[in-house]
Amino acid sequence: MRCLQVKDGEGATRLALREGERLLVLRAAHEGIATALDLLRALGEDGLDGAAWRRGAADAGALVEALPARCTPDLPVTPAEVWGAGVTYRRSAEFREEGSGIYDQVYAAERPELFFKATAARCVAPGAPIGRRRDSSFTASEAEMAVVLGAGGAVIGFTLANDVSAWDIERENPLYLPQSKVYRGCFAFGPVVVTPDEIGDPYALALSARVERAGRVVFAGSAGTGQLKRRLPELVGFLLRSNVVPPGTVLSTGTGIIQPLDVGLEEGDVVTIECPAIGALRNPVEWV
Repeated sequence: MRCLQVKDGEGATRLALREGERLLVLRAAHEGIATALDLLRALGEDGLDGAAWRRGAADAGALVEALPARCTPDLPVTPAEVWGAGVTYRRSAEFREEGSGIYDQVYAAERPELFFKATAARCVAPGAPIGRRRDSSFTASEAEMAVVLGAGGAVIGFTLANDVSAWDIERENPLYLPQSKVYRGCFAFGPVVVTPDEIGDPYALALSARVERAGRVVFAGSAGTGQLKRRLPELVGFLLRSNVVPPGTVLSTGTGIIQPLDVGLEEGDVVTIECPAIGALRNPVEWV
């Protein structure tokens, strides 16, 4: 299934399913399911028959077709927490290195880099503006595969993420990482959450990113999740060490697409991250 959430004409957040060009919106809770997280948890933890639930909701008049133009994209799930992983690709380690050796050490170490990234209030939906810090001279997009976690850290969904980061602040001093990573509009994800049965092999996904400025592409790059040094069980396992993360937590897995120093994000840019198995996440940039 491809789950998302939309705001209806009255501003209420509703679960929706994307089926090709069709958008099916849940008008009322059905069998206790009202949100995207409800559905993902039921599918992943309770063994819900998704096709049967969909038919039942449609037969009951709870799940109806809607015109996409009449629905505003919301966060695909409302995350309990958002965490990030860093230096999981070789290119990321090489770019961040400035003589101290710490990033190379992290890439080679047993323990991965994990950091708290965002609350739901700091996340933006597909189409909404991501933030460029006013006190940063080089804020960049980071195109990543992200996962939604259920009970016990089970992966119950996959999505695309933009871990927007003020790299100049982090490179000045690694202790400034929270200021580089955590601020208003620092994380976008979507456009949908895809269930694991539709993803298949999570290490065979092709990711691409581009930055457009005044209609011109100023940066484009690509990577594959097969280049990830840290696999999902390792990242989730370390995240759960001496730590409890609630169901609905989003974990972003790091980037292998490096935006160069001479092409930092500027207000008015549009960033597009794509994966054939998930879709396209597109967001404009604004100063925050």
